[in-house]
Amino acid sequence: MGSEQLKNGVAQRLPAGRFQHVLRVTETAMILADRFGEDKEKAETAALLHDVAKAMPKEELKRIVVSEGDPAGVLGFHHELWHGPAGAVIAHDEFGIRDADILAAVRFHTTGRSGMSRLEKIVFIADMIEPGRNFPGAEQLRAEAERSLEDALIACSAHSLQYLVSVRAAIHPDTLRCYNDSLSQGKGALNR
Repeated sequence: MGSEQLKNGVAQRLPAGRFQHVLRVTETAMILADRFGEDKEKAETAALLHDVAKAMPKEELKRIVVSEGDPAGVLGFHHELWHGPAGAVIAHDEFGIRDADILAAVRFHTTGRSGMSRLEKIVFIADMIEPGRNFPGAEQLRAEAERSLEDALIACSAHSLQYLVSVRAAIHPDTLRCYNDSLSQGKGALNR
């Protein structure tokens, strides 16, 4: 499936504002892919599909995740995490994506995980730093992504953790693993 077909298919599943976010994430992911030596076509595909399930009703997301046996263990956490694993199923079943790296990038773009591939890191980071994001600290995250993929992953995963703690939300274990693993790969405070 070509990128225009993919864009059209994703656009049909999302409200206009969410689709514009997807396009910005896609552009950002392709820039990061070019900067950090990843296949730009794979980055484009994964980014276009990362939120493909975002607008689905909660009950439908749950049905898809349950049908897969909840391998990412998201059902015990806030339903905002469910669209990643459900999106990977949709990417596979409805869009014919068979590349395991692309499917993992879609599946783990909300939580991160330990041992992320370069593509997974790019989509995770691009989702946080796309130009439409204007939360406090977004510019600092963008600056990290100018310098180092690993340091950007540390900064983005730390930001996610800080946000979740600030709103007293349960933290998925994969998010903690992502942060800890990114520290061991990058320049965490104890690794400098």
